[in-house]
Amino acid sequence: MELQKNDHSLRPEVRYLVRKIIVAIAVSGCALGAHIFGIVPVAEAASLVISPETTYRKCFGGDRFACVVDGDTLWIEGAKIRIADIDAPEISEPKCATELALGNRATDRLIELVNQGSFKLRAWPGRDEDRYGRKLRVLIRDGRSLGDILVSEGLARTWTGRRQPWC
Repeated sequence: MELQKNDHSLRPEVRYLVRKIIVAIAVSGCALGAHIFGIVPVAEAASLVISPETTYRKCFGGDRFACVVDGDTLWIEGAKIRIADIDAPEISEPKCATELALGNRATDRLIELVNQGSFKLRAWPGRDEDRYGRKLRVLIRDGRSLGDILVSEGLARTWTGRRQPWC
């Protein structure tokens, strides 16, 4: 049976059902296509798995696809991510030599951690991004936050809602 745009020969409940099926097929097709081609916006990822195929390094120049800025900021698949559960020392504008040294160690350690295998990105509850437009995410591997590892090693602090001095 061929459906015309204004085919009223079908009962209203059948037309409604046919429309629902068509919409469901279209939505499923889009979702499947996005999955097949890897199109999953980081902003919408409640729990996106990042595979170990990507090698992270320190960010240099304009390439910002998969690199680490500092101990709590990195670029994942072209999106700037702020690790939401920690605060790490600054390396771009440190307040003292101690902060710079600790910030460099935190940056190097974060590079090691993200290159050790797959991890998940979990959205920060109640807030998608910070005032700088960075996506707020927690990085998790084997049920443990990578931020917690940095905290346990003395390279970061648990995020309390405001920055505290490192000097």
